[in-house]
Amino acid sequence: MNVLHMDLGADSYDIVIERGALQKAGEYLDLDRKVLVLTDDGVPAEYAASVAAQSKDGFVLTIPQGEDSKSIPRFSEVLSKMLSLGFSRRDAVVAVGGGVVGDLAGFCASAYMRGIDFYNIPSTVLSQVDSSIGGKTAVNLDGIKNIVGAFYQPKKVLVDLDLLQTLDSRLISEGLAEALKMGLTSDAELFELFENGNIEFNMDEIILRSLTVKKTVVEQDEKEQGLRKILNFGHTIGHGIEAHEERHGLYHGECVAIGMIPMVSDALRPRLIRILESLRLPTSVNLDAGEIFAVMTHDKKGEGEYVTVTTVSEPGKFEMKKVRFTDLYPMIKMIVTKEIG
Repeated sequence: MNVLHMDLGADSYDIVIERGALQKAGEYLDLDRKVLVLTDDGVPAEYAASVAAQSKDGFVLTIPQGEDSKSIPRFSEVLSKMLSLGFSRRDAVVAVGGGVVGDLAGFCASAYMRGIDFYNIPSTVLSQVDSSIGGKTAVNLDGIKNIVGAFYQPKKVLVDLDLLQTLDSRLISEGLAEALKMGLTSDAELFELFENGNIEFNMDEIILRSLTVKKTVVEQDEKEQGLRKILNFGHTIGHGIEAHEERHGLYHGECVAIGMIPMVSDALRPRLIRILESLRLPTSVNLDAGEIFAVMTHDKKGEGEYVTVTTVSEPGKFEMKKVRFTDLYPMIKMIVTKEIG
């Protein structure tokens, strides 16, 4: 077992990394109250049922799998469920699932009665290495990702690597793209774990190192005023791609993987592409560059005509700079297979 402590003053919490932690959730979390366990229909039902069974008064709410569940109507549905069950400010929400479930559960907890306790038990690689910690909670609106939300830290996070056993290889690779992001910007040794192969053998270390990177960044910049923007590496273009998911069918981590390619140096790019290919992650997308660009200009990280982007010259060395959105247009050419529209 490893325990990382997120030091955020009054909002500090522990991140427990332990195989089998789900079965001991009642020992780690305060479940002696009403607990809404939010999950989705892509997660084995026994995971949420186990948490509910360890609660004094547990209720499971299962939402449809996928990005469409990060919506205002679904947000309203969860709040209505808590209200109908008589939840008070003393009760809690537990997310058992991937990034969509965690984002929605956290945002609901932040808003219900102006804030109730929230715990996160991530069940995907992507959520275990990244989205489960840091307190970013949000839903999408009018096709724009994460545009409505709040910074709301969990009370504790349980990272149980045994939950990854039911994932297919594509979901594992998608999550590893976010871990690779951490290595590129902040941890050359983590990047080397990818470059040297044998990912499965090193999975425990990859998840621990990724969480350590993110923890360190969030502690220095909780509300993303500066340093935390490095965690958006690959996301500016990636979100532009993801907005058209219904046409290309790519997952979030796959879009981020593509979005990282233009943001690394010419010398590093072939090494990155080799890793992405070894993970069976995409390195291009069949979209018109103009379509990607149109979504990027709505990026919530933008400042008028400008956006702050992170670039990487070599593993573990990053640079943040403010650029015009139009300066990113030529970079999109690297990852599209259609002509510029």
